[in-house]
Amino acid sequence: MPEAERTGGAWARALELARATPATRNRSVDFLRAASILVVVLGHWLMAAPQVTAEGASLGHMLDLAPWTRWLTWALQVMPTFFLVGGFANATSWESARAKGRGYGEWLHGRTVRLIGPILPLLVIWSLLAVAARLGGVSLEMVRIGSQVALVPTWFLAVYLGVALLVPWTRAAWRRFGLASFAVPAAAAAAVDWWGLVEGHDWMRWLNYACVWIAVHQLGYAWKDGLVSGPRRGLAWAGGGLVAAGALVGWGPYPVSMVGVPGEEISNTLPPTLALLAFAVLQIGLVLAVEAPARRRLEGERAWAATVLINASIMTLYLWHSTVLVLLIGALVALGGPGLGLEPGTATWWLSRVPWVLLLALLLWPFLALFGRFERPAAGAAPASWRLVTGSLLLCGGIGVLSLLGIAANNALGLSPFVALPLAGALLAGVARPSGTRARGARLRG
Repeated sequence: MPEAERTGGAWARALELARATPATRNRSVDFLRAASILVVVLGHWLMAAPQVTAEGASLGHMLDLAPWTRWLTWALQVMPTFFLVGGFANATSWESARAKGRGYGEWLHGRTVRLIGPILPLLVIWSLLAVAARLGGVSLEMVRIGSQVALVPTWFLAVYLGVALLVPWTRAAWRRFGLASFAVPAAAAAAVDWWGLVEGHDWMRWLNYACVWIAVHQLGYAWKDGLVSGPRRGLAWAGGGLVAAGALVGWGPYPVSMVGVPGEEISNTLPPTLALLAFAVLQIGLVLAVEAPARRRLEGERAWAATVLINASIMTLYLWHSTVLVLLIGALVALGGPGLGLEPGTATWWLSRVPWVLLLALLLWPFLALFGRFERPAAGAAPASWRLVTGSLLLCGGIGVLSLLGIAANNALGLSPFVALPLAGALLAGVARPSGTRARGARLRG
């Protein structure tokens, strides 16, 4: 029996996996994946500004209440790094599948079950909460806001899964055209913004969910093939991104914040803009400029085991952190608002964020233990490719709408009919049941 099985515990399993890691693995890929998600979680927890006063409870947002905090998003907006890592990992797994004689359907099944599996319990739990709230007389608006905050993180899965569906073709484009396969969607993003922001065809801006994130994903291919790695190349890309992002924000119509701000007329993320793409180039250049020292640091057993541990439940952490935030705020408001009487943005309020974040992290732990197994689905045969693609598209559409509008609806159940789309998509795509134990299911992600 392996040592991890005898001693138990997540850290023991992480150490076992860390010691078994091949020397050829680029550990910075896993580190950047883990670090980017942790930064997202921290940013969401810090920017939430609930308050209870004599007038009642309010759920403020620091980006709205304190405009200076919008500059912090240049450090807290790390989704470009996640898409960069996705490009690297998808290229690696696709080429490995091809070398082993596996087709598109088998490869796609392996990628989709890791993305679709963890989101199913989240949707089921929030569906039950919405129905219970309706029966219990809770206002529809309260459920809508709460579920919208909780489900906002799922927008990423909708876009990322859509980009993953195109990997065979985007990778082939990279092989044939190189950096031109990045330049084309980048130019398309500029054209879309022109038509949307200057010519007034606002609906066209939604096309940039594809243009911007495909462009960033292509840079993951560039990283894998060594075209953007190293201090000199990384800093050159970062410098170009800084100049472009600074010019677009300083003289263009784009806001400073690299995430959405409540009430702001133009958002750099909803939908993504050319300014966000320029910022992505800046961020990617910086993280790749320090790749070599980061990889050396990750050769240490404890640092690498910590990275493995976080990655073991990375999607569960990402998907449930906002739900924990909503449940904590709701519980505190129901109890009369203990701890929520401070004025957001004051020195005392910022100091209180330390115990606030620690409490949220503590409350998140049971969710990781309970739902983390859905990241390690049981083995199953891959369904036909058409089922995988159709199911994935249904899921993308469904969770895209739910992340934008929430799960509540004004009907007998109080539940949005769009919940049916991702559930039907998962069924069609043949998502397997979760693994029986964490130890058997644990493994390094590709």
